[in-house]
Amino acid sequence: MTETEAETKARKERERDELYALDISDVQWQSAPGTEHHEERVEIAHLPDGAVAMRSSLDPGTVLRYTEAEWRAFVLGARDGEFDLDPAPGRGGPDAQ
Repeated sequence: MTETEAETKARKERERDELYALDISDVQWQSAPGTEHHEERVEIAHLPDGAVAMRSSLDPGTVLRYTEAEWRAFVLGARDGEFDLDPAPGRGGPDAQ
């Protein structure tokens, strides 16, 4: 038996509300190795049930939260190159001479 679209939407809204209700004041933020504290970087924190919080080091008050399924889809997409940037012309892109 599959969920209807309305049931799916209601479930996802409930999951989002629960995720944003979590107190994350004591989480341990991580960033990519080799970045300096004064550099702009993306930081993540692992939350219960495989969820993840993400923020910019330049705006630590704005925190996005992702369910385990959302984070998994993002990571797998990144590994597959879905978010790769096209090289700028003149920097190894197809228009480079």
